[in-house]
Amino acid sequence: MIESNRIRVLVVDDEPLARGMVREMLEADPEAEIVGECSNGRDAISAIKSLSPDLIFLDVQMPELGGFDVLEAFKDQHLPRIIFVTAYDQYAVRAFDVHALDYLLKPFDRERFMTAWERAKIHIDKEQLDRRDRRLMALLEELKARPTYIERLVVKTAGRVFFLDVSDIDCIEAEGNYVRVHNGPKSYLLRETISGLESQLDPKQFLRIHRSAIVRIDKIKELQPWFHGEYHVILEGGKQLTLSRNYRANLQEAVGNSL
Repeated sequence: MIESNRIRVLVVDDEPLARGMVREMLEADPEAEIVGECSNGRDAISAIKSLSPDLIFLDVQMPELGGFDVLEAFKDQHLPRIIFVTAYDQYAVRAFDVHALDYLLKPFDRERFMTAWERAKIHIDKEQLDRRDRRLMALLEELKARPTYIERLVVKTAGRVFFLDVSDIDCIEAEGNYVRVHNGPKSYLLRETISGLESQLDPKQFLRIHRSAIVRIDKIKELQPWFHGEYHVILEGGKQLTLSRNYRANLQEAVGNSL
């Protein structure tokens, strides 16, 4: 088991000898990590909150707050798995009422302890696997829901085919059923509609500013007011496009400013 998947164990018992026995039996198992020891119920409540153990070996009878009192402090909250450790067998039924994994009656031998520990490992390993599966499924669902956008265009020109990174595009203009893609002083004609290409581009990077023009947002250098609510859009390379009033709200939203 890799380090990050070791079972985090908290030992709670008012008897140092009992805590030492549990610690000794777990120290040889690489799957166990003892994250804390507590000698009373109040410290146990604090440790559960701060250490988030996977498993607690919990004494039933302790001064002031006993094991059941500790669990009561987390009523209606998610609790780690519990193995009760006690010298009194009259609490066994109540222990399983609170869904304890096991009930170790002092004095117990190594064989009895290892039976409880192995049972705990099986339950906790399954829970960890189930949590990983749920996280993986949630991630897959998120990736499926997330739109994917192209990163390169396939350009065919002068008898050759090459790839153009979308980060190198300045703007795109419609020419009938074609689009002209501008890359600095160069431009390329692609057999694609402007609406079809728009849907493939990341809207955080590219913006439709006219029914016949798309611009890469970070290539915009200047906006110059024009007639009837329109603007001239000046790009870094000096190319000029028109922002029509029908698309002005798109640019306002992208730059976070009112035009």
